[in-house]
Amino acid sequence: MITLDALREYGANVDEAIARCYGNEELYLKLVGMVFEEANFDRLKETIEAGDLDGAFEAAHALKGVLGNLSLTPMQTPATEITEHLRAKEDADYETLLKELFDQKDRLQQVIA
Repeated sequence: MITLDALREYGANVDEAIARCYGNEELYLKLVGMVFEEANFDRLKETIEAGDLDGAFEAAHALKGVLGNLSLTPMQTPATEITEHLRAKEDADYETLLKELFDQKDRLQQVIA
């Protein structure tokens, strides 16, 4: 079960995110649980592997927004870095950045389990 304390332990800015949800803690917790169903994680990985940097940018930008709105900072940070490299069409070490993003996603899953 997801708890606010577990999310704080993870590094989420829970108070900021709940404010975005108009103080509705139940809604916030529900939205956090839905992160694991977010299709843009797989889309980002697939488009980077395929060399489709435009498609990867769209997926990364969408993830950055979702993770930012939920104040899931440990995941938002690598998503933001990936987004900015893709925006600039830079040749970056996307494999390492993706690993960090997915490791943080796994860590969140463990923290809230």
